[in-house]
Amino acid sequence: MIVATSNEIAGYRIVRHLGLVRGITVRSRSVIGNFVGGVQAIFGGKVNAYVHLAETARQEAFDHMCEHAAQGGANAVICMRYDANEIMDGITEVLAYGTAVWVEPI
Repeated sequence: MIVATSNEIAGYRIVRHLGLVRGITVRSRSVIGNFVGGVQAIFGGKVNAYVHLAETARQEAFDHMCEHAAQGGANAVICMRYDANEIMDGITEVLAYGTAVWVEPI
């Protein structure tokens, strides 16, 4: 699956637009993750516990989006974006979305 944040993919032409695709995941911080993150925050700098959580959530949402696109007959996604919302304290929804397309090499 080719994924781009742009409206086009260099070297390819869009043959068909197949519509909006999305991948959603909802993640929560564990008690241990909160403790480790809290300790890291005391000393300042990068909070690895939360970086790992954010990366995992984004990758999961991205993978779901690609699966959704493939199920709809796409071989690429253009205009891909991420969004995140806190549903409640410590629980976050991460959304990956874009436009599913069929592309062919130029």
